[in-house]
This record gives sequence, C-alpha cells and structure tokens, in this order.
Amino acid sequence: MARNGKISCPRLLQYSCGVLTSDRDSSTQAQFPQRRGAVAELLAEDVGLLLRKKGLTISAAESCTGGRVGDLLTNVSGSSDYFLGGVISYSNRAKVELLGVSEKTLAAKGAVSDEVARQMAAGVRKSVHTDIGVGITGIAGPLGGTPGKPVGLVYIAVSSRRGTVSSKNLFKGSRMQVKKQSANRALEMVKEFVSKKY
Repeated sequence: MARNGKISCPRLLQYSCGVLTSDRDSSTQAQFPQRRGAVAELLAEDVGLLLRKKGLTISAAESCTGGRVGDLLTNVSGSSDYFLGGVISYSNRAKVELLGVSEKTLAAKGAVSDEVARQMAAGVRKSVHTDIGVGITGIAGPLGGTPGKPVGLVYIAVSSRRGTVSSKNLFKGSRMQVKKQSANRALEMVKEFVSKKY
C-alpha cells in the first residue's frame, strides 16, 4: 500500500519489502531498530540480536541450502557468540553418520520429508551442543522433482529442549532462488521460535 508516495509494508510482509518498517510497538523498535538492507541480512541480524539477548546458541544442518544459513549468520560480526557450527549433510550417508538420522526413516519417508528435517535439527543440536538446531532438506531443482515431491519442496525444522517445530514449503523460481527462500524461511522460523519459547 502506498502512503504519501512511500511504500507501507504490513507487519507480516516487512521482510518481503526488504525494510524494517515503523509499524511496530516501541519494545520491538528498541530491539530491532529501523534500517534498510537485504532481506536475508536483516533476518540474520535480527536472529543474532535475539540469540544474544536470550543467551542462546544455534547450529544448522543443511542439505539443499548447502550452508547458506550458516553463511548468513556468520556474516554478522560477533556471530561466534551464538553460532557454534553446522553440517552440510548433502547425502543420506552424511545424514545418518553425522546427524543420527534414522535409516528406517530415510527408507520409509525419503530424505525430503518432515521427519528427516526434524531429526536433522535435533541431531545437529546434540552433536554441536547448542540450544537450538535447524534442519533443512528439500529439492532445489531443476532436476530431482517428482509428482509427489516437486522441485521447490523444502522441509524446515527448528529444535530445542523446549520442543520442535517444522514447516512444509513449496518455493518457486530457479535453483538459487529456492535456496535463498529456504534459508530466509529458516531464519524466520528461528526468530518466531525463540520469541515464543524463550
């Protein structure tokens, strides 16, 4: 919506617009001061602020994103205070050996599934010894899709001792666009999770 020649972003769309707008309460404004920048960069900064404020640490197990979540988080200065490490578990073998994903689950549900994303999140959290773990598995394309699991299908999970949440996502666009959207959604989920659980 345009107001006085300026674009006004609804609260839930503020990251899509790439600007943290002023339609927030004062406490939120103090925590996330208004600034401009790329969507992913803003998300990574906000997640870092939250984790530091809560005294929490995070790790990531990434498949289709190939380490993009870790890259975004570590682009923030001082991120070593809360980001302790990650695993790019591209193969099923890596998922099993490095993250403890069940071979039975992989055989029954497939690597791209809610169950595997949840096990990846829990596995990286335990192996890296962090408060929060993120798991991402999907099909970035352009190859690899099937009628049941099309290109752009991505499962994302966030895990802690206080519970696990997950989401099924179907992103559109090129391979790189799917990877970027997946990483952004993962950071959004971390932010929502920490805000609600801690």
